[in-house]
Amino acid sequence: MPRGRTYWMVVTSLENFRVSWSLGFTLQGMKSRERRKAQRMEPGDVMVYYITGVQGFGATVTVTSKGFEDHRPLWKDEGQADDYPWRVSIRPEVVLEEEQFLDARQIGPRMEYVRRWPPEQWPLAFLGNLHILPKSDFELLEWEMQRVVSGRFAAAR
Repeated sequence: MPRGRTYWMVVTSLENFRVSWSLGFTLQGMKSRERRKAQRMEPGDVMVYYITGVQGFGATVTVTSKGFEDHRPLWKDEGQADDYPWRVSIRPEVVLEEEQFLDARQIGPRMEYVRRWPPEQWPLAFLGNLHILPKSDFELLEWEMQRVVSGRFAAAR
C-alpha cells in the first residue's frame, strides 16, 4: 500500500489515545465537526497522534479504509456530547509507551507546520482535532519515534 498521500495529525486526550491503543490502533474516530476532513481520508494516508495535556507525540498509523460514519460510543469528549462518528480503519506503524512520548515543547518549534504562528504562540497549532501536516513534519516525527523504539530494543538486549 503506498504511504502518505496525505499526512494527518490527530489531536487527542490521553484518555482517548488509550482507547485507540486498547483497540490495537485498528480504528480512529474524529469529532462531528471533522466530517469533511474524515471523508477526504484514503487508504495509504498516515496519521501522527498529538496528545494534549502531556504535550507529546505518541504514535503513527496508516489509514486502511475510506472514512465512514459509526456512532458506537468509544471515545469521550470533555464536556460535549460528541461520539466521534467519523472514523477510519488504521494499522499501527510506530507506537511509543506513554513515558516515551516525544516532547512537543522540544520538537514542535522545529516543525514547518507551526511556522504559521508567531514563535511564542506555536502551541496554537495543536488546537482542534484534525490537521494536515507537511510531509517533512510527519517524517521528522516518525523518524524521532523510530529512534526511541530502536533505543528501547537496544536497551533490552
